Amino acid sequence: MLLVLLLSPLLTGFVRKLKARLLRRQGPPLLQSYRDLVRLMRKDVVLADNASWLFRVIPYFIFAATWIAASLVPTFRNGLMFSWSADLIAIIAVLGSARFALALAGLDAGTSFGGIGSSREVMIASLAEPAMLMIMFTLALIAGSTQLSTMSAFMNSPEVGLRVSLGLALIALIIVAIAENARIPVDNPATHLELTMVHEAMVLEYSGRHLALIELSSALKLLVYLSLIACLFAPWGISPPTAEPLPLIFGVAAYVAKLAVGGALLALFETAIAKMRVFRVPGFLGAALMLALLATLLRFVSRSF
Repeated sequence: MLLVLLLSPLLTGFVRKLKARLLRRQGPPLLQSYRDLVRLMRKDVVLADNASWLFRVIPYFIFAATWIAASLVPTFRNGLMFSWSADLIAIIAVLGSARFALALAGLDAGTSFGGIGSSREVMIASLAEPAMLMIMFTLALIAGSTQLSTMSAFMNSPEVGLRVSLGLALIALIIVAIAENARIPVDNPATHLELTMVHEAMVLEYSGRHLALIELSSALKLLVYLSLIACLFAPWGISPPTAEPLPLIFGVAAYVAKLAVGGALLALFETAIAKMRVFRVPGFLGAALMLALLATLLRFVSRSF
């Protein structure tokens, strides 16, 4: 739990720094995300007059739910203390609860921007959730379980081989991860344009420690999806439950390397592509749903695919 909490702001800072370097700018320091969180924690909280108690509680709930989801994913070692509860269905449900709470917070203050952001977030979620469930169904059919440690161990075994269904599920999961984390081309986390923003519109009324918790939750959510991709499709280097200190250190190093590769690919993708119109987002997520559905059908049609 401490590892994912410490690495998530560093991952966000690494993506920002690499994007700036790709655009031939100096960019912020790698540790700027930590400084921003400390600065927000020191500031006073400003609340709207018509905000209810939900507006104050929701940042803590979102942070707790996202932190739990990030901690349940096998990162550097299988068979952790809470691995028995690391079920893919449970993680999807926890992340869905956090997203619902954030959309509710955007509506609570009664601002027009919050309503726009919440409606767009629900629209994206209504398309991303079915795709995520189909991806989970495909992986569960292949691995024979929805428990992440079992799935990771099976994916790391020679029984898997090359499967077309796994490739389609990987592409669909990447599309869903981009949409869920409000990254380009679905959303731009570095802008506040009122006609295009989704996530920023919902958190526009937050300040102080509440905003710090939401920003940290966003960094944790990005780490969750990168960890899921690494756990399910690149489980190399994950140490077994009875590992000695040396394999455990190697597992941590391999996990950090996977996050670095994932962050570099994300920065390269966001630099090479433009922000799409909001009305094109359903088509983008619809492609993920169709790919996940094709992966499931291929799994049923032939066991060799």
